[in-house]
Amino acid sequence: MFLILKLSTIIILIISVLVILLNLISKKSFYDREKNSPFECGFDPKTSSRLPFSLHFFIITVIFLIFDVEITLLFPLILTLKFTNLINYSFITLIFILILLIGIYHEWNQGALTWQK
Repeated sequence: MFLILKLSTIIILIISVLVILLNLISKKSFYDREKNSPFECGFDPKTSSRLPFSLHFFIITVIFLIFDVEITLLFPLILTLKFTNLINYSFITLIFILILLIGIYHEWNQGALTWQK
């Protein structure tokens, strides 16, 4: 058992060193300033970092994350269908989806989902 562990560790180390050496050997000598600069969501990182940007993108992202997390909360409801009775399951699912629909209706009324004003 100890021999197998030692052998696998040595093989992993050899493969890791080979991959690192291949990376160092195959590096391109042409360095483009634009390709080596970080990309930050639509605004130029070479200018001041205090430039105003559209807050609408941030709001849409937060809305997407909220609804994405809530969709992942719906998946356990499918698994609990086997263990609960149908009336409780339907009631919980209906309330959960109703809360989601009220939330999206509120965002729609507030104008967070409109791209042009």
